[in-house]
Amino acid sequence: MTFRKSRKNKKKKSILREYTEAIIIAILLALFIRTFIVQAFKIPSGSMIPTLLVGDHIIVNKFIYGVKMPFINKTLIPVSSPKRNDVIVFIYPVDHSKDFIKRAIGMPGDRIRIIGQEIYINDKLFDDQYGMYDNNMKTMSLESNKQMFTSITVPENHLFVMGDNRDHSYDSRFWGFVPLEYVKGKAMIVYWSWPHWKRFINLIR
Repeated sequence: MTFRKSRKNKKKKSILREYTEAIIIAILLALFIRTFIVQAFKIPSGSMIPTLLVGDHIIVNKFIYGVKMPFINKTLIPVSSPKRNDVIVFIYPVDHSKDFIKRAIGMPGDRIRIIGQEIYINDKLFDDQYGMYDNNMKTMSLESNKQMFTSITVPENHLFVMGDNRDHSYDSRFWGFVPLEYVKGKAMIVYWSWPHWKRFINLIR
């Protein structure tokens, strides 16, 4: 009788151990993927309209720009660098507790000049195919510091970023450049799009 109980207890412990190990491995694998491979983000504002809408849930590829050491953002294994027009997620330079998402417009060494709704890069008119402006704000935009300033040069290892919703984006025109080491990854896909103020399943975008 004692022998049978002992065998049952061992079986229970063995099963419990197997489940525990499986859960631990799953958690470690999820943390590894989230830290180095991909991560999910939710769009909280309209600065990237019409490309990304408020309430969009996106997958960001963190591996595409290299493997980085967590917390210190040091690149251990470089893979590639952000390209012009990439939509990137990065640490907000003014407040490191926040992540921002914008489009990379200026690369290191580029000379940027904005006049009204026109962007000049290295003295050439930029084909701004993703930028959206409010037509009724055109006059105001021309008089605004965020839409008209003299030529600036993007420093080495930095990016100049802008939101696609040009008249409603708090970006490099206001707070400056993004260090490359702050870039977390490139937005790849929208896997779920649901306005936060909507509650019905038939209103999924």
